[in-house]
Amino acid sequence: MYDMNEIIGSHDLLLVTIDTLRYDVAAELAASGATPTLAGLLPGGRWERRHTPGSFTYAAHAAMLAGFLPTPASPGPHPRLFAGNFPGSETTAPGTWTFDAADLPTGLTAAGYHTVCVGGVGFFNKLTPLGSALPSLFAESHWEPEFGVADPASLPNQIDRVADVMARLPAGRRLFLLLNVASLHQPNWFYLDGPTGPQAETHAAAAAHGDTRASHAAALRHVDAHLGRLFDLMRRPCFVIVCSDHGTAYGEDGHIGHRIGHEVVWTVPYGEFVIS
Repeated sequence: MYDMNEIIGSHDLLLVTIDTLRYDVAAELAASGATPTLAGLLPGGRWERRHTPGSFTYAAHAAMLAGFLPTPASPGPHPRLFAGNFPGSETTAPGTWTFDAADLPTGLTAAGYHTVCVGGVGFFNKLTPLGSALPSLFAESHWEPEFGVADPASLPNQIDRVADVMARLPAGRRLFLLLNVASLHQPNWFYLDGPTGPQAETHAAAAAHGDTRASHAAALRHVDAHLGRLFDLMRRPCFVIVCSDHGTAYGEDGHIGHRIGHEVVWTVPYGEFVIS
């Protein structure tokens, strides 16, 4: 575990939540070399297997933004990187950075950070009170339909906005950036090869019947192809957390989707590293 008391104040912070990404799919693609950007940065080139604090986007992000990141799947207790001060915490350790606030963005603001959210899925769209709850924790937040689940170019569009944020960030101001990636969330069938490509039959079936585990994997390959640009935009040094907020089911035990207590929903990939 990093000593976050040494990281906070000396590093920018980047939290990338790849919304809905399953651990098994992420691990398979990393092992096969299909996601070289992430594999090149993850410790040992591998994802860590963890359990999400929530089975759907809002619950998981509310917990993570209070300092409750996905928990290692092995028996604990497991010290946390960040923790709000409260009596009796069993996961606050000497290397934990603690804050006197109800949420991490507010705590980091008090520590001199500029906090920015670039949202993806509907819980970040700011179109309703509920869709505004998570973005409102940040000093600056962004969402447009082009960042959302229905746009196949959502991630490059979001990274364009991150570039704008970075271009006007004062040199002496530390940054905490949350990027919620919508590409893995349904619908994701359109990331399969087009109708003239080698997976034409699979693509046609997905378009007709919805998403599949194969289109989920194709969406992750798409994300990996664009994340290098995001990391290049970050100032150095930068402490990076990349994880999923929850997984999703594609027919396992009859289940479709998430917000259910199934292994493929609760088990998520996690990685942390420093780019310098």
